[in-house]
Amino acid sequence: QVQLVESGGGLVQAGGSLRLSCAASGSIFSINAMGWYRQAPGKEREWVADITSGGSTIYADSVKGRFTISRDNGKNTVYLQMNSLKPEDTAAYYCVMSGFWGQGTQVTVSS
Repeated sequence: QVQLVESGGGLVQAGGSLRLSCAASGSIFSINAMGWYRQAPGKEREWVADITSGGSTIYADSVKGRFTISRDNGKNTVYLQMNSLKPEDTAAYYCVMSGFWGQGTQVTVSS
């Protein structure tokens, strides 16, 4: 069983920054790709970014240049650094690994 626990969400003004963390349980972390998704109220879940086991990254166009995904295999943790936040980034953010989902952390960006 894999458990993913996100943290780091909160309320921030437009233009601000937040760093989300996702701590994974289990020894398979280092060999798995990880991803972040988000879901805004009334909207479908949206893919945000992925990072492979080797550290290669890919981003949705909506966050490219503003968000950075990274991982620390020694800590079984993946991060999402979010800069230049916009009100449209407001959503619940989820990390995903091997089909397992965390419970989500809320990010609210005020204008």
